[in-house]
Amino acid sequence: MRRTVYDTDHESYRQMIRSFLEAEVAPHHDDWLAAGLVPRDLYRDLGKLGVFGISVPEEYGGAGLATHKFLAVQYEETFRAGVTLGPSVHVLLALPYLLMLATEEQRERFLPTFVTGEQMWALAMTEPGTGSDLSGIRTTARLSDDGSYYVLNGAKTFISGGVHADRVIVVARTRPPRPEDRRFGLSLLAVDTSLPGYEVGRKLDKLGLRTEDTAELSFTEVRVPAEDLLGEENQGFAYLGRNLASERWGIAHGAYAQAEAAVRFAQQYVEQRKVFGQPVASFQNTKFELAACRADVDAAQAVTDRALEALDAGELTPAEAASAKLFCTEVAHRVIDRCLQLHGGYGFMNEYPIARLYADNRVNRIYGGTSEVMKLIIAKSMGL
Repeated sequence: MRRTVYDTDHESYRQMIRSFLEAEVAPHHDDWLAAGLVPRDLYRDLGKLGVFGISVPEEYGGAGLATHKFLAVQYEETFRAGVTLGPSVHVLLALPYLLMLATEEQRERFLPTFVTGEQMWALAMTEPGTGSDLSGIRTTARLSDDGSYYVLNGAKTFISGGVHADRVIVVARTRPPRPEDRRFGLSLLAVDTSLPGYEVGRKLDKLGLRTEDTAELSFTEVRVPAEDLLGEENQGFAYLGRNLASERWGIAHGAYAQAEAAVRFAQQYVEQRKVFGQPVASFQNTKFELAACRADVDAAQAVTDRALEALDAGELTPAEAASAKLFCTEVAHRVIDRCLQLHGGYGFMNEYPIARLYADNRVNRIYGGTSEVMKLIIAKSMGL
């Protein structure tokens, strides 16, 4: 079936990203895997390509295109190349809050360096013991008596991009929760990571996504200027809810792209590998397995492309985003497992991209809301 989600501009962008990955990323990726971190300069290089500014208004240095399609192309090309970069949190998670909530003064301060990669952003929601229950957040931000700054205290964990981040959107309590509304009292602060009392703790040792830095953060009497509040006080939970659809679409599309890459890797391997004197691809079981995987990937592509069109049109509902995430992540899990099996023992070796893909993929059914939470959202939309 002909894919209609992209036009010639998207395909030109695809070629640019593919060339960059082949020349600037793939030759160094093994070193970055060993280090557990990409070099900070990589993000400045991506900034020069315009990767971070596609949806940023032109007056702040961006292209002013209100679309997620270029990000979708980036996902597809990154996984096709068998690499991971890590900056999607910068664009997919942080940018929507800046575009939605930032004042004109904040936009002038934040967006130009966001576009160039001089300042990398992250989003800090999760705390030890809270997980998906954001209403249980205990990090506090107390406004000073003169109203000029907030005093931030608390800790966050599992923060993607937390090591390299120059600014972090921190979700904190500015008021205690109400008995009838535990979600009340959360606010968003754009915290400068160079402020005294802000500390980056452990760079967490993850199963997969080894080049994507994930950190623990702590805040001890951090004085955050009042002008770095995003939006209104105590409305943070509502703001977070507005961007969950785009986050979950991003995970769904990334999962589809991983599954697509897995089939490509597996087909290349079985066509070259010989067993009993003939290519593994010649066996009926191999053909059936890859055919089943191809059908699954085609279905995932249709689901995420439809979600992408709805997202760009401002019509993707929370339940639809949850459905896309649930379906695509489950498909990717199943497909990547079968493709690894076709590699035999070599599939268990990290030098093969299918092994890294297997580990990288596992978190898709956890972050952005677990598969179980997605099912609750979908069931609620059904009136159950």
